[in-house]
Amino acid sequence: MIEPTRKNAWRSFLLLAALLVALPFLVDAGLGRAWVRVLDFTLLYILLALGLNIVVGYAGLLDLGYIAFYAVGAYLYALLASPHFGLHLPFWMLLPIGAATAAAFGVMLGTPTLRLRGDYLAIVTLGFGEIIRIFLNNLNAPINITNGPQGVNMIDPIQIGGLLFDKTHTLFGVTFSAAHQYSYLFLLLTLTVIFVCLRLQDSRIGRAWVAIREDEVAAEAMGINTRNLKLLAFAMGATFGGVAGGLFAGFQGFISPESFNLMESILIVCMIVLGGMGNIPGVILGAVLLTVLPEALRYLGDAQRALLGHVVVDPADLRMLLFGIALIVVMLYRPAGLLPSRRRQRELVAEAGVAEQEQASVYDAQR
Repeated sequence: MIEPTRKNAWRSFLLLAALLVALPFLVDAGLGRAWVRVLDFTLLYILLALGLNIVVGYAGLLDLGYIAFYAVGAYLYALLASPHFGLHLPFWMLLPIGAATAAAFGVMLGTPTLRLRGDYLAIVTLGFGEIIRIFLNNLNAPINITNGPQGVNMIDPIQIGGLLFDKTHTLFGVTFSAAHQYSYLFLLLTLTVIFVCLRLQDSRIGRAWVAIREDEVAAEAMGINTRNLKLLAFAMGATFGGVAGGLFAGFQGFISPESFNLMESILIVCMIVLGGMGNIPGVILGAVLLTVLPEALRYLGDAQRALLGHVVVDPADLRMLLFGIALIVVMLYRPAGLLPSRRRQRELVAEAGVAEQEQASVYDAQR
């Protein structure tokens, strides 16, 4: 006889699976086809946030140039699956090649930064991200490699076997648009990445990353090979970024260097900080909020026009203002994020206790 708790767990799992399967159609029916594309981009950002969470949340390495790996995966897919070079490699080859190339770039970034920490590491990674974007923007002369600021268009859509994802298909009387099909593909890969992250988190490698994050000197003294593990963190995070970049190129059909600017890197870091560093549900929540809410705030222009007769504040400016205010409020009242890990909560409680003891000691000394 199955225990009641196990029965409840299976019921919850089946209910969640049914909800995820129906989610694209529920979004389409309730909000429209455009929001199904927003759902697709949300899944891509979850992939990116999970990849960066390995570097920032697990290993404690502040990376402000993570968008570079996203760009590497996207451009590799675009150049090898478009008329630009006349190559049209299949999807099952392009995605692993993009992931491996992004991982190599991750090791390339990690190697010279092994001795850097904190602000210095952040500045170097920020510079790396900008260098990649500038290279992509200027590698159109004397040999046209990236097509410069014009970007790469006419990118082949994702195709698996005989299934072309940019075409509408009907199965058992149910019509699946391109946006619906991409949703299921992205969802499958996102669940795979979540599974990998959960296994890494509970593994010896994951515990070693946490030790490095807490105190690198103590971790090295205990025999942990901090050099190799930090490089592995950069490589693993970059791999997921490369996968997301390849999916983005096949989904969008056009990419340009402007899609990979510094603001995108900052946005992904904010997703992790807002949701809760090192906690996978928190990272997912942060990615969902910071992808969906800015799109919902686009309707503020229509609301102003309906109430006041004209637009007082441009929706784009208002979106960024509200976005900044929300981050400030969360950092003031939920410094560990909306869904922090238990470890992070204990750390903050301990830090608060130490601070109170120090203040009491200073007060006693003054008396």
